[in-house]
Amino acid sequence: MYIFLFIILLLILLTFFYSVIRAISWVPMWSKDLERFLNLAKIKKDDKVYDLGCGDGKLLFAAAKYGAKAEGFEVSILPYVIAKVRQIIDKTKVKIKFRDFWMVNLSDADVVFFFLIPRIYPKLKKKLQSELKPGTRVVAYVWPFEDWEPDVVDKAENRPTMYLYTIK
Repeated sequence: MYIFLFIILLLILLTFFYSVIRAISWVPMWSKDLERFLNLAKIKKDDKVYDLGCGDGKLLFAAAKYGAKAEGFEVSILPYVIAKVRQIIDKTKVKIKFRDFWMVNLSDADVVFFFLIPRIYPKLKKKLQSELKPGTRVVAYVWPFEDWEPDVVDKAENRPTMYLYTIK
């Protein structure tokens, strides 16, 4: 029994550290910011929405309620399992994949959302610019791209800032 618990704990820790190395550790988005995101990104029915590092899937479920085709990628096992349990309970049509988003082609996206650390932004910017079609909306939560001018900066009192970019 202890071996089983040890293996589970080890898997959780390993995937946590992998996610930290690749992008960011899991820090949930504030529920109060979901509506701000949906309005900022102008989510509408049949939009293809990707959440890079989707954590517990909170944003995906909100986008799906607007009729979006929401898909998220997570490499840390604990938030992934939480998202899958929420998916079963909520019965919302979202896709949650245990996958590194760096290995996914995002070319069919209408909206891409992320809450990642700025040190990966140069690589992320190259990925987004090479894969996304013109007009795709990109929303960064908390940190902006240093050398990319946002179309809209959404500031709210005592809330994290959101940055909307549009692929040209």
